[in-house]
Amino acid sequence: MNVSAPDLTTEPLLFSWERPQSERLAIAGFLVLSLLAHAFCFYLFQIVYPPTVSLLPPPARISVISSSSEEGRSLLRWIDAEDPALAFATQQPPEARLHALPKVEYVPSYFGVEPALKEVPRLDVDLSIPSAHPPGPVPFLHHQTMPAVGPSKTFVSFSEDLLPLGDTSLPEFGFTASNNKTPEAIRFRVAVGSTGEIRYSFPLNSSGDPLLDEQARHYLTLCRFPLQQGSALIWGIATVERGTDVVRANSQPTETATP
Repeated sequence: MNVSAPDLTTEPLLFSWERPQSERLAIAGFLVLSLLAHAFCFYLFQIVYPPTVSLLPPPARISVISSSSEEGRSLLRWIDAEDPALAFATQQPPEARLHALPKVEYVPSYFGVEPALKEVPRLDVDLSIPSAHPPGPVPFLHHQTMPAVGPSKTFVSFSEDLLPLGDTSLPEFGFTASNNKTPEAIRFRVAVGSTGEIRYSFPLNSSGDPLLDEQARHYLTLCRFPLQQGSALIWGIATVERGTDVVRANSQPTETATP
């Protein structure tokens, strides 16, 4: 049985084997457009807008002046000639030489001028009998001591808020300390009534002795101011300064028992 081959001229093929002319033209066109775009960008950024070039500073250089060259020797000679220290210094010429000082023999001053000699006083010998009462020693003058300061009384001073009230009547009062320590000044916040008495007293500090603090508070209650008009209290500061009239604990007289 004979099978005849198919006729290729009548039946179409599955794939098209024709050469693609349009695709070649498209690729060639894209290549030309890319070349033109690169040329335009090169012209724009390299010629029209050139890139900024940052130049580095030149490296530091050190010039050493030496006498190995004629220029260096000339510059050194010029520096020596223009040195201000040499202009104000006393220099001897190079041809001058130092001369040694001559040896001079020392001559004392009294060789030229003869000093005036003093006469020796005559020796008088006292052959009299010495006195039985020779002169005594030189008396010493002693400085007189200053008299001791008298005793000072304990007093109270008021602040400027209470000074317009007038003179204060201070009573006689004796203070007695419970220890031998030096008391300090004590300050009270006081209120003066219309009748002139101190109604309230609040201690602001302590003198170091509770007994003296209580005596100072009682002392302020005995002080009197002139009569005032009005019923309002006048507040101020009262300072009690201790004097030498404070009796110490060990100075109190003790009673001796009689048999």
